[in-house]
Amino acid sequence: MTRRLLIVLLNTDPRNPEELGAPFYHAAVAAAMDYAVDVVCTATAGRLMRKGVAEGIHIKSGHPKTVHDWIREAHDQGARFWACPANLDLFDMTEADLIPECSGMMGAAAMIRDLMEGECRVLTY
Repeated sequence: MTRRLLIVLLNTDPRNPEELGAPFYHAAVAAAMDYAVDVVCTATAGRLMRKGVAEGIHIKSGHPKTVHDWIREAHDQGARFWACPANLDLFDMTEADLIPECSGMMGAAAMIRDLMEGECRVLTY
């Protein structure tokens, strides 16, 4: 039985907050169910790994819970978050700019290797 879930945020745009709840909720639920969960934020979604960005986004207007709160909850359940190295250059960031919940970098080669060789299921958003 597969025990690992890889969530790839590729088409999720932080400018559309309603798109952001499901991936982090799914990550938290899967991690709470004792699955190994890795969340890779790439393309425009990579901005969410920058300090201050997710803290300023609310999925529901007027609700106090931020996207960073959703990320923190999934992380607290055991989900690991990864930034795309290409995003650092694209968005003029360094590793020092990443939120504490980010475990580091996962590049395209490592992600594709895990997809092709690993025992995992994949959800993309």
